[in-house]
Amino acid sequence: MPLLYTIGKLTVAPALRLAFRPTVEGLEHVPETGGAIFAGNHLSVADELFLGTVVPRHLAFWAKSEYFTGTGAKGAFSKFVLTGLGAIPVERAGGRAALSAFDAAIPALRGGDLVVVYPEGTRSPDGKLYRGRTGAARLAIAAGVPIIPVGTIGTDKAQPIGARVPRPGTAKITVKFGKPLDFTGRPDDRTSLRQMTDEVMSEIQKLTGQEYIPRYAPKRAETDPASEV
Repeated sequence: MPLLYTIGKLTVAPALRLAFRPTVEGLEHVPETGGAIFAGNHLSVADELFLGTVVPRHLAFWAKSEYFTGTGAKGAFSKFVLTGLGAIPVERAGGRAALSAFDAAIPALRGGDLVVVYPEGTRSPDGKLYRGRTGAARLAIAAGVPIIPVGTIGTDKAQPIGARVPRPGTAKITVKFGKPLDFTGRPDDRTSLRQMTDEVMSEIQKLTGQEYIPRYAPKRAETDPASEV
C-alpha cells in the first residue's frame, strides 16, 4: 500500500468512521489478495471516499491527468500526492487518449490491485440507478479479474452535488458488497459486454434497492474520473 494512502487510512478513515459510523455489509466478498474491479452505483463524490474508508486494501482510483501535469509548487504538490496515493491518470481528450486510463488499469489489476469503476458514467441526478456502460466488463475480461458489485446508500444526502465535503449527522451511510462476478471465458463482443454489464447493474440494484432506469444517465459538464471507462 502506498505511503500516503497508508497515512490516509490511519487519519482520514478513522475520522470518517467516527463521524458517520458507516454500516458495512458483505465485506467477506472483498478478496484478501488479488486484483478485482469494484463496480458501484454513483450518488456522490463521497462514494469513493467511504469505499476507501471501509475497504482494508489499497484502491487504485482515477484522477484527471491535469492533476499530474500542473506547473509550479501547486502542480508539483498535486502530482506528489496523487502519485503517492497510487492514482491512475485519466485523459479528458477522448479517443485513444482517454483509453490510457484503461491501459494503465490492466497491469494494476494483474498486479493484484483493486480498481473502482462507476458504470453509470456520471453521478445519478435523482438518486435512481441508470443503465451501465460496458467499460467495467471490458476491463474485467482484459485483465482476467472478477467484478465485485458495490451498493452505496446515503452519500447523496451526506454530500449532495455542490457540497464541498461530507456533512456529519445528515445521513446514515451504508456500503454493501455483492458476490464477485467471474466473467472468465466470456467473449468480448458488443452483445456479450452488454449482457455482462446488465448482470452487474442488476446485482447493484439488488444491493441498493434503487429504481432502475434502462437508459443512460444525462451527462454532467464534469464527470467523475472513475466513470471515464
